[in-house]
Amino acid sequence: MAKIFLISLLSVFSIAVNAQEVTVNGYFMQDSAKLGERVGYVLKATYPAAKQLIFPDSVYNFGELTLLEKQTFTSKTTAGVTLDSAIYFLSNFSLEPSIFLSLPVYELARYDSVTYSPLEAELKLKLTLDIIPEQLVFQENNIYQALNKPTNWIVISILIGGILVLLSTLYFLFNKKIVGFFTQLSEKRRWKKFEKKWKFQTAELTKKPSTELADEVIGLWKGYLESITKLPIKEWTSSEIGEQLADIKIFTSLRTIDMIIYAGESSKTEEATAYLFEAAKEKFENQLSKTYHDRTAV
Repeated sequence: MAKIFLISLLSVFSIAVNAQEVTVNGYFMQDSAKLGERVGYVLKATYPAAKQLIFPDSVYNFGELTLLEKQTFTSKTTAGVTLDSAIYFLSNFSLEPSIFLSLPVYELARYDSVTYSPLEAELKLKLTLDIIPEQLVFQENNIYQALNKPTNWIVISILIGGILVLLSTLYFLFNKKIVGFFTQLSEKRRWKKFEKKWKFQTAELTKKPSTELADEVIGLWKGYLESITKLPIKEWTSSEIGEQLADIKIFTSLRTIDMIIYAGESSKTEEATAYLFEAAKEKFENQLSKTYHDRTAV
């Protein structure tokens, strides 16, 4: 009975001692890797829950290896024993056949710290070329490969600025000529439209004189004269128009057509409408001549 009690006591003591130990283990997740390949290094630590351990971070010197990322996991504590683990993703750019790594774990004590290091883990370099040929053989390729050229905004800005300056210069030098050209073009179009409508309406008035047709003919002529002379022709009477335009024959011609409107007379209007047409044509030609001289003036 005493012997059994002694064995049990030794077992409990052994468990308690083991619970106070710190165990660190580190290894690569693969035994070899290509140059620059991403490789995971696992670091685990088992220690009493009362202790405080920390793992290396990004400021640690990994030697010939380059740290890409550190992945940590939540600590797990069971029966007073804590398990911590982390994965360090590294890249190897060394041409050495093998790289060895042993990441330490630090226990924070009251006045000092204790370092625990696992056994060194080996990572072999995996070469993609077994033998490098003495003379390189190039593969012919005459297919044109387009290159993406960056946009030169400085040159574009200079070109746009130059175009704006040129357009501004042309505008100030030839503004009057350009405006005169389009004014002439507009006057010619308006005259063609008036001429066509005038000939049709006056022919109808000659065939069958009526108050409505006479009123349309007078309105058409006054509207065109007002647009080309910028005078209030429509507001004036026939006598006022003849007086303002200094042409008594315009008055008599308008008067002839007015007699159809106001007196219902059916007199011949060919001579009156022909003179009114010639008067309108003269105003049109004078306007074209004035616009031409304005364009050619320096």
